[in-house]
Amino acid sequence: MRALLSVYDKTGLEEFARGLIALGVDLVASGGTAKVLEAAGIDHTEVAQITGVPEMLGGRVKTLHPAIHAGILADRSIQSHLDDLAAQHITAIDLVGCNLYPFESHPSIETIDVGGPTMIRAAAKNWAHVTVIVDPSEYGPVLDELRRDGVVSDFTRRRLARAAFAHTSAYDAAIVHWLDETGRGDQESADLLPPTLHVVLERAKELRYGENPHQRAARYRERGNPAGWWEGLVQHGGRELSYLNLLDAEAAWQLAYQLVGPDGLSFADGLAAAVIVKHTNPCGVAVAEDLATAYGRALAGDPVSAFGGIVALSGRVDEALAEQIVEGPLADVLVAPAFDDAALARFAAKRKNMRAIAAPFPSRLELSVRQTNGGFLVQECDRFGSAPETWRVATKLVPTDQQWRDLELAWRVCGLTSSNAIVLAHGGQVVGIGCGQQNRVDAAGIAGRKAGGRAQGGAGASDAYFPFRDGLDEVIDAGVTAVVQPGGSLRDQEVIAAADERGISMVLTGERHFRH
Repeated sequence: MRALLSVYDKTGLEEFARGLIALGVDLVASGGTAKVLEAAGIDHTEVAQITGVPEMLGGRVKTLHPAIHAGILADRSIQSHLDDLAAQHITAIDLVGCNLYPFESHPSIETIDVGGPTMIRAAAKNWAHVTVIVDPSEYGPVLDELRRDGVVSDFTRRRLARAAFAHTSAYDAAIVHWLDETGRGDQESADLLPPTLHVVLERAKELRYGENPHQRAARYRERGNPAGWWEGLVQHGGRELSYLNLLDAEAAWQLAYQLVGPDGLSFADGLAAAVIVKHTNPCGVAVAEDLATAYGRALAGDPVSAFGGIVALSGRVDEALAEQIVEGPLADVLVAPAFDDAALARFAAKRKNMRAIAAPFPSRLELSVRQTNGGFLVQECDRFGSAPETWRVATKLVPTDQQWRDLELAWRVCGLTSSNAIVLAHGGQVVGIGCGQQNRVDAAGIAGRKAGGRAQGGAGASDAYFPFRDGLDEVIDAGVTAVVQPGGSLRDQEVIAAADERGISMVLTGERHFRH
């Protein structure tokens, strides 16, 4: 039995090589791998001795030779293949241990491996006869099988072949992504949607269930991108998260970030935010000078809907706030940057099933990908590109300073709420939300009923223009005296005239924020 070892990651190499030698395996090694084996006193043959050709081009060419690849690719069940090996005095290779230059962590031309992927793919193609190992964690299990059975099982060879092809596929995808990024230059807007997308996802965690208990589900992460906030969270208490827990927690945490994160509200410096989400839509949102006040006001926005919701808080949770939370309606998940030990003890005593998640703020995403039947829809992620200072007051009446703040708050929340959406806010508190409706009038009516008179003197936001004045009249009937909307309707002037007629101010952003 012959094994070829050519690895960049030398983890466990010496122990694996000694284990193979003890089993009578003939070792062949290349480059740095051969040097490690030589320094360790482990008997081996260098690749150059097999090929008769020294390494060249600074190591770019060493294993690319028929004496290596014929030995890997020969199908032992085909006599002509065996005859070819014998005629060329080539020994078959039964095991290939190979991993690649660290392109994903150190991208450059010189870390684009050529010989490594070629060997790995050759061995994986011939998995019926060759064992291929790309992950050092597999050394032990393979040695165990060889010691126990004298061979590596068909099941293991096939499993390792799949891992090998996944390894090279992810490697190629990383190279394509790097070429897209480094070649973007002045064509950024065009190249954001390149001719092909190569997204490699690796399973991060199996979930309790999917959208419904009879559906299996898992969370995957993008390989080579550890920036996602889910990778940095710590869960304290409660059951494992389900599919819907993750969706709602993502929606709540993203909204909290949009309010008080680096690109948050223009007036948010020093303020805390609290968000409560049900079925990916906010049902309570508030900003205030302290976290406890923000939470209390978010909860008061819609306490009925808040039951069993997902809560996101922008600051550290202390014992006093924890007491406030456990005395309120049940929260399935609570996300915050950090928790005091006393707060966690309070949750453990009073809310055993609540998941308290300590998490970093999310990073900005570039692309949104949604599956369709037989394909995908890909778009640039939505951004709040227009700042309040660029908005245009279209009416005779100008918003007050407090109304400007409420307009901006309602506008941000509206953009992260399912369309058609209307959001009403007053004094830093969202008091009414109408969302997911087929027409804007119904959305406005729902928001008004939710507000129940609390929007009096406040602000309202619409994620898209009012096509007729009826939707605006519903919002005004709820009590608001300032409205923000994108504008762009053929009847803009009629709607603006209606705002003047009703004695309110109206601001146009020039930017729509549908969310489907």
